[in-house]
Amino acid sequence: MPVDTPPAALRHLSDPARRVLLPLADGLGGVTSAARALPDVLICGAQRSGTTSLFKALARHPAVTGPTLRKGVHYFDVGYARGVDWYRACFPMRASLRARRGRPRVLAMESSPYYLFHPLAAERIASTLPGVLVVVILRDPVERAYSAHAHESARGFETEPFERAIGLEEKRLSGEEERLLADPGYYSFAHQHHAYLARGRYADQLARFERQLGRERLHVVDYGDLFDGTARALAGIERFLGLPPGPGAPPGRHNARRRSSMPEPLRAELTARFAESDTRLAAWWGRTPSWRA
Repeated sequence: MPVDTPPAALRHLSDPARRVLLPLADGLGGVTSAARALPDVLICGAQRSGTTSLFKALARHPAVTGPTLRKGVHYFDVGYARGVDWYRACFPMRASLRARRGRPRVLAMESSPYYLFHPLAAERIASTLPGVLVVVILRDPVERAYSAHAHESARGFETEPFERAIGLEEKRLSGEEERLLADPGYYSFAHQHHAYLARGRYADQLARFERQLGRERLHVVDYGDLFDGTARALAGIERFLGLPPGPGAPPGRHNARRRSSMPEPLRAELTARFAESDTRLAAWWGRTPSWRA
């Protein structure tokens, strides 16, 4: 299969096939970068809140496509030094996205959940993609933290049990955001992989995006609404993106990991620790998040 096959034809490739083709696609993308699109839509997080499921659900829409052979590019967080031509090379040719008889112009999207938390990502997005629309999914921050720990542990990025890891978090993250802000070329492993509780303080992250992009370009969806077994929240996202109604199927669940239940005393402790942050989130959002309802 040619690596510049129209994006819809690549959706059902197996992961091994994608890994084999990706270097070829990236090479061709670099050669043809000037003719390629930049994204219209970013799914910016939160991590472990269903971003993969939303990406796959939107990719079923005939007027939406993603980067070539991948879900996310991680340009605005860890890949920014590569330059915008490298970023553009990861997306389909502009000609393949043009409106055709019976089909509107196809929107290009990507999903990189570290964008929401990285302190420089919003500013970089605003500068590079002045018209981009951003979708954010918010999940109970206690469940999000527990899921993130299981995810990082399975990937080999975490060796401590959950309670020990959250006890270490403040020390691990101390000064890391300041270093990222002071040196745009700096990379923090701990900031990306060990911010279990910090990533769940959503109000500050959303306020940063609002300052850079404006409230009208942000669409925030509750995890509980997105996965309530209906397509209502997905339809709201489609309307925000200016899309005609899609297939109408509710999002599936992807990348879920089996894990033991969190001890109830620990859950209660962490829920209390997020109370102030969730109160500020509700004020910003204008609604009570489902996990506090």
